[in-house]
Amino acid sequence: MKVLPTAIPDVLIFEPAVLRDERGLFLEMYNRAHREAGLPDFVQDNLSRSWRGTLRGLHFQNPNAQGKLVTVLAGAVLDVAVDVRRGSPTFGRHVAVELNADNRRQMWVPRGFAHGFCVLTESADFFYKCDAYYSRADEHVVRWDDPALAIAWPLAEPMLSPRDRDAPLLADVAQLPIYDPACASL
Repeated sequence: MKVLPTAIPDVLIFEPAVLRDERGLFLEMYNRAHREAGLPDFVQDNLSRSWRGTLRGLHFQNPNAQGKLVTVLAGAVLDVAVDVRRGSPTFGRHVAVELNADNRRQMWVPRGFAHGFCVLTESADFFYKCDAYYSRADEHVVRWDDPALAIAWPLAEPMLSPRDRDAPLLADVAQLPIYDPACASL
C-alpha cells in the first residue's frame, strides 16, 4: 500500500497493490498502513450509486464532524476535498483526484473538509469508511461551483439535489469549523 501526499498535507491518497491475473484481481482495501498513516478507527461504512453527470456535494459536518476514507468500487468519479477550516493555512484550497475501479485509489478526507464528487462514467458505486456517525443536524453544504474555490469540475450542468443546487457560497456559511494546529495532519 502506497501512501501518497497531496498539495494539502492533511489529505492523503492511498494506492493499494492490485494483484491481477486471468481470474481477475485481488487487493487489500484496508490494512495497518492506513492506521500507520494516522487514520482513525472507523465506525460506519456507506455506499452510494450515482448516474453519469451527478454531482454530490460539497458536504461537511460541524460540530460533529466526520473523516472519510473514500473509494470507487465501480465506475469513475472526480473526487474533491476542500479545506473549510477557518484559520487554516490551506483554507479554501482543494485536492481533486480521479478515483476509479481501475486505479483503486482511496482518498482520506479529514474532518474540517467539505467533500464532493461527480460521476464520469455511466454509473459509479462510491464507498465511504467514516470515523464518526452521520448527523443530519450537523451537516452543512457549500456551493459546488463557488468561484472562490476554482474547482475545475468536468461538467457545466450537473445533476444536483435541491439542497446542493441552493447551497451558499463558502463565504456565506456561518457554521465553519475552526482550524486547530494541534489537530492538523489527521
